[in-house]
Amino acid sequence: MGDDNFEHLERLVTELGARGLLARVVRTQSGHTFVRVINPDATSLSENVTCRPAAVSEVSAWWYCWSWGDRMHTADDPAGAANKVARVLAVAGE
Repeated sequence: MGDDNFEHLERLVTELGARGLLARVVRTQSGHTFVRVINPDATSLSENVTCRPAAVSEVSAWWYCWSWGDRMHTADDPAGAANKVARVLAVAGE
C-alpha cells in the first residue's frame, strides 16, 4: 500500500481521537499499516482498522476495513468510519 493508505489512516486517527478513543497508525515490519484503536474507558475494547484500495470499477477508490477484512466505510469519509468504530467500541450504556 502506498502513501494514500497512510494518509487515509492518519485522517481516521484524527477523527477517532475527537471521539475520545486512543488511536495510532502502526506499521509492521512487513510494511503493512493499520490503525490500532482502543477505548480508554475499557481497554479490552479494541479494533484494528485497515485501509485497502477497491476494484478499479468501483466509485470509491479506498475503503476502511474491519480487522476480519469486511469493508466498513469509504475512506473519503473518515468521520463516518470513526462513528462506526466508536459505536462498536462503546461501553454498554454509553
